[in-house]
Amino acid sequence: MNIQLGRSRTVRRAYGIDEIALVPGGRTVDPEVTDSSWSLGGIQREIPIIASAMDGVVDVGMCIELTRLGALGVLNLEGVQCRYDDPEPVLEKIASVGREEFVGLMQELYSQPVREDLVRQRISEIKAGGGIAAVSATPAAALRFGAAVAESGADLFFVQATVVSTEHIGPEGRQTLDLAALCRDLGVPVVIGNCVTYDVTLQLMRAGAAGVMVGIGPGAACTSRGVLGVGIPQATAVADCAAARDDYERESGRYVPVVADGGIVTGGDICKCLACGADAVMIGSPIARAAEAPGRGFHWGMATPSPVLPRGTRIKVGTTGSLEKILRGPAGLDDGTQNLLGCIRTSMGTLGARTLKEMREVEVVVAPSLLTEGKVYQKAQQLGMGK
Repeated sequence: MNIQLGRSRTVRRAYGIDEIALVPGGRTVDPEVTDSSWSLGGIQREIPIIASAMDGVVDVGMCIELTRLGALGVLNLEGVQCRYDDPEPVLEKIASVGREEFVGLMQELYSQPVREDLVRQRISEIKAGGGIAAVSATPAAALRFGAAVAESGADLFFVQATVVSTEHIGPEGRQTLDLAALCRDLGVPVVIGNCVTYDVTLQLMRAGAAGVMVGIGPGAACTSRGVLGVGIPQATAVADCAAARDDYERESGRYVPVVADGGIVTGGDICKCLACGADAVMIGSPIARAAEAPGRGFHWGMATPSPVLPRGTRIKVGTTGSLEKILRGPAGLDDGTQNLLGCIRTSMGTLGARTLKEMREVEVVVAPSLLTEGKVYQKAQQLGMGK
């Protein structure tokens, strides 16, 4: 339904995660017999959760541990792990600096160039530890390091930017990334993001994406919406992109997972995204709270070190327990930030969904609350995750 914004503009109503609720149906299922498994690029996982490719969330050790626990972690190839032989002192500086000095320090630390030898080394370390080697880069870095990623035996390659599309207009003479050629020729499944619309999702899938990331700017550590004014509330974005996935499967016979990325803090948020059509979610702040996380109780955005337009912020999330407690429990907190797998399976059981496919068929209603998606910071503060 279109709404008149003014004499010259009509707009569409969109909804955030906190504005919807899930409705139980006519049956329930024992959580023990629910199946939360999903697949990305031919890799099967029990937990539909991906840890964000952010320096405060994922390092080599976290990739290995997330794999062991049934989830997935993505290493940021343009972060400190691939700029420094020993990133530990750098991470210590980031955690200890004051708020006023933070952006300047980040710009200084991230001015160190990304090294191809470290890209290869980190992928090898993850593989040697038995982890799934999923790595992330911006389109520009994908041009530069794509071959090294494939040659090193990476399992998944995430190409991520604030906004990704199949058509990019750049300065004359500057090479731009051909996403279709990358998907076709790399030899590694390519997951592409981020987007928020039906049409772009369909284009990315037709280009050969193995998965599509959905969400622009709703995350607690991201300020793109405030800086750029760009994005769609997450519930609507996921539903629109999931519709493109379903239409593309009917068109091609190929199923491409949709991953909700951003603004997801609790188990309830995850369940709502799954009900809106997501196959899995990508989360940062909840994983950054793990004792094993490299951020030392802090979480920050990927675009914070930009030398021309810093975006993202550092939030103090604290440390609430082990990664295993956060993912698989038993929970020691009652706010839905621990035993996320238990949250998913219990919600599925309550809603009568045996599989994630059935979860996407449950009834969703609009239930506006005082806490809207645009107030992620307040929600994070309520959960002890604020600055």
